Amino acid sequence: MPSSFSQSTDAAVDTVFSGLWIPLVTPFRDGAIDHPTLAKMTGTLAQQGVSGFVACGSTGEAAALDKAEQLAVLETVLGAAQGLPVVMGLSGYHLGQTVEWVQTLARCPLAGLLVPAPHYIRPGQDGLLHWFRTLADASQVPLVIYDIPYRTGATLATETLLALAAHPRIRAIKDCGGSPAKTQALIADGRLAVLAGEDAQMFATLALGGTGAIAASAHWRAPEFLELMVLLRGGQLAEARRAWQALLPWVEMCFAEPNPAPLKAVLAQAGWMRNELRAPMMPASQALIQRLGALPGISRP
Repeated sequence: MPSSFSQSTDAAVDTVFSGLWIPLVTPFRDGAIDHPTLAKMTGTLAQQGVSGFVACGSTGEAAALDKAEQLAVLETVLGAAQGLPVVMGLSGYHLGQTVEWVQTLARCPLAGLLVPAPHYIRPGQDGLLHWFRTLADASQVPLVIYDIPYRTGATLATETLLALAAHPRIRAIKDCGGSPAKTQALIADGRLAVLAGEDAQMFATLALGGTGAIAASAHWRAPEFLELMVLLRGGQLAEARRAWQALLPWVEMCFAEPNPAPLKAVLAQAGWMRNELRAPMMPASQALIQRLGALPGISRP
């Protein structure tokens, strides 16, 4: 089944950043990273036809991993990805230290870096321009801007994103910005590959001409998400709506409690991994687990 979703615009975007990308959870076993499970899960998803992976994103509980653990996760994912592109997530607020981390990651065969605004300090637009341009200058691989103001506290204005699009190594955006007007403006501009970052906005972003999605909920039922993309790409809107309506209850429940707790609960129920997170993240509530268990297709393989 085709796994890429190409933007219908005359402007050139980076076609690497298209289709369905999985921001991988990090499995744990008795407090340690469960590398065999991570490798098996990555390989399974690769065989299902996804376009690529994000290691150490927010779904991967990267904030609870030290640098050595993050590099170990990345090594496992690269080894299991079966040649598919891998993007590494990073975050920070100390520019010098973040530049050093970007340079450390330069030795890895990455497709890109997923980079949010600096968290907590809330710089203005000039500061945000300086942050992303400095990191892009330091990087040997493309940057995917992670626009997620409810995690960072910093809002990237449309004009700022359009200015950043002129940088040769800033090539895509994971769009969690919460502004349909901004999403449409970036798609119309055409220089950045626009990937839906909010799973519930996937249908709308793709229908508007976005290149794909980075979707945590697609760990589960990935072939159905891929079929949705194929239908939209083919202009089969009525069929795509039906496919999306069938997926939407799962998408909504996947974020009914803090991510990735609901997702890990389902993957544990399916026998993929233990239902284990790192504090302060807590497992999904029993009430939600019961609701998840009632969804179609949530059972052990």
